[in-house]
Amino acid sequence: MKPKNLTIRNRISHIIFITGGTKSGKSEFAEYLAKDVKKISYVALSEKNINDKEWQEKINLHRKRRPNDWKLIETTDLLNTLTKEEGPLLIDSIGGFVMESIKKEHNEWSTKMNLLISLLMKRKSITFIVGEQVGWSLVSEYKIGNTYIERIGELQKRITKISKDNWLAINGRAIKIDQISIDIPT
Repeated sequence: MKPKNLTIRNRISHIIFITGGTKSGKSEFAEYLAKDVKKISYVALSEKNINDKEWQEKINLHRKRRPNDWKLIETTDLLNTLTKEEGPLLIDSIGGFVMESIKKEHNEWSTKMNLLISLLMKRKSITFIVGEQVGWSLVSEYKIGNTYIERIGELQKRITKISKDNWLAINGRAIKIDQISIDIPT
């Protein structure tokens, strides 16, 4: 890791990024790390779809795991939430931010992504971010799928660079990737 990167990380807010594949345990691990943080708000980034029974079951499972004293914010507008909320946050998951902008042109997406990174860097409170690892298998046959893979990959690479702690959840295990990895030179 270059000394420059350590300097940047020491000046930013305390971001803890947990990423992993579907059913990897990433949300549970983020909740475990955040369990002792006082006055935390849980930001659920997804649209409400009451007609999707599987999605509702997943949401109910998440609700049951969370402590009762956590404030719940259900939204698709992460940028607005970050401008209003000053206290500790657990954002689950950053893929909702990508999906909210999936139909935007590249320049508009880049602007929103840059604004998100700027808002995250300005935060003074601890911020846990859960993100989905995608692109480790087949390439989508659909343009929208490839757009999602490209955008979430780019966004999560940027979040990793500004995070003090980076974790990978895989098969119910958590690996602190900062301890066993180096930054890829760009």
